[in-house]
Amino acid sequence: MWLIAVSVPLLSAVIIIVVSGRCCDKVSMLWHRALAWALRLVRGRVCVRSTHAFVFSECTHGKVDSVLETFDLYAETHPSLCIGPETGEVLDEVVRRVRPSRVLELGMHCGYTSVRLLRLLPPAGRLITVELDPLTAELGEEIILVAGFKHSQFQVLTSSSAEAIPTLRSFLEPDQKTSEGFNLVLMDHDPQQYLPDLLALEREELLCPSGCSILLISRKTRAEDLREILDHVRLRADRCSIKTELRSMVEISYQKESGNVECDNKI
Repeated sequence: MWLIAVSVPLLSAVIIIVVSGRCCDKVSMLWHRALAWALRLVRGRVCVRSTHAFVFSECTHGKVDSVLETFDLYAETHPSLCIGPETGEVLDEVVRRVRPSRVLELGMHCGYTSVRLLRLLPPAGRLITVELDPLTAELGEEIILVAGFKHSQFQVLTSSSAEAIPTLRSFLEPDQKTSEGFNLVLMDHDPQQYLPDLLALEREELLCPSGCSILLISRKTRAEDLREILDHVRLRADRCSIKTELRSMVEISYQKESGNVECDNKI
């Protein structure tokens, strides 16, 4: 809690600058940097460290269900960034329906969703997860290994989503069968990056042209946080549509081609 107490005055100071300053662009940049710093501080020190310690010590190593149950047990009495069992079950339904072979996760947090995704992928499936905070990435990767998965099944990239997306093609090219792109993309990072990242993924041709499900985690965010990307989707009826819209998750269906190309999503 003391970390939050320290970050709040810093954010308040930035707000004062916003009110009185003349250089709006620079002030806005400072505001976003301060907010990102505060979020990383809370996530990296409060959530990730304590969650990792609890899950690592209390779960049965090598048992996926035990890892997930321990995450949920922790969240009953502590603040947590895990999506939880309710949203997790909705995620499971999407994964079982889509049957993806290649999944991209933007925003790793404590590794809960990564484990949940990996347990439903086919034997040759692969998860690429992108996490900005180095500590979160390190501890989240350890939790994935604790759950019993191997490095051949997943890849953790420590960088911003904007920096990672242009490099992702290299992780798909070695396997020609899956070079068409990702069948499933889960966004659980900064909601303001959802639309820029969707556009970047499309620009880099990383979304399977014959069909890709894009999941947006809302995490009790304000409705306007997702308004920009949802408005964009509604204007792109030729390629995008909102398949499911829930309080905690929105599923976007993307399809560039009418069916001439089939991505390998049934390994």
